[in-house]
Amino acid sequence: MNARTEYDLLLQGTHLPERLSNAQLDALEEETIFILREVAASFERPTLLFSGGKDSLVLLKCAEKAFGAGRIPYPLLMIDTGHNFSEVTAFRDHRAQELGAELIVRSVEDSMARGTVRLAHPGESRNVHQSVTLLEAIEEFRFDALIGGARRDEEKARAKERIFSHRDAFGQWQPKDQRPELWTLFNTRLAPGEHFRVFPISNWTELDVWQYIEREHVALPSIYYTHKREVVERRGLLVPVTELTPPRDGEKVELRDVRFRTVGDITCTCPVDSLAADAADVVIETLAAEVSERGATRMDDKTSEASMEKRKKDGYF
Repeated sequence: MNARTEYDLLLQGTHLPERLSNAQLDALEEETIFILREVAASFERPTLLFSGGKDSLVLLKCAEKAFGAGRIPYPLLMIDTGHNFSEVTAFRDHRAQELGAELIVRSVEDSMARGTVRLAHPGESRNVHQSVTLLEAIEEFRFDALIGGARRDEEKARAKERIFSHRDAFGQWQPKDQRPELWTLFNTRLAPGEHFRVFPISNWTELDVWQYIEREHVALPSIYYTHKREVVERRGLLVPVTELTPPRDGEKVELRDVRFRTVGDITCTCPVDSLAADAADVVIETLAAEVSERGATRMDDKTSEASMEKRKKDGYF
């Protein structure tokens, strides 16, 4: 029995998990659309963070439903490390053009040229340095709300975050000084220089995202599905073999069937073994997953020095 047949039988079963039901997805979609419209109504210069990854594509699909193609009332913003997967950046450009949306791209390499970002060594991951470039973009365009695709199930620090997450005049997050969000009422008042990060899919899970992708036929970059790639095993992860991440002495290069559960900077993002060829197949794999997508695929989350909470306090997404 293949994964699709197994999935179809699951959908026909009498003990369908609540998170797989259409009612659950409808409720999540309705909440997300409400938040996207609330941002448009409450802020003067919002933007939607758009990487071309699966979560931002789901968010963009909801924005399309909220406002209509060609009518999304805020630009899309991408902070590019210069080390992104080409399949993802190409898909990002295609999707923005398809929707008639304005796409703003700001690069960590530009911050390096200005001297505001300095790497400890040439091989250092640029992922953490996106905070600097992001804060520079906020200052350049005077954004007062940035909509992101982060979810609470991804990582412990993100689980602490409000849907409307206040940032001070330095772009920093204070986890012990957040505003209450009772009865879906949001306090959006800002002092000069402050802004909000808004996370409309906070209450979604990885499984919800993939179920929605399958239901709504959301197109994704090809690397989210099974493909052959050279990898090496390192610290319990499959590290893709690239010019930026070459094999180390003693490591064995293998050609394996893999896919990416989450996509970020090449230097810190790893695939997983997979034969999942479409969203229905991925739903089956996600049901059986015992490790979060970041825990299974992100090298930069493995060390306390690069902890997500510290990065978020410094202005990270």
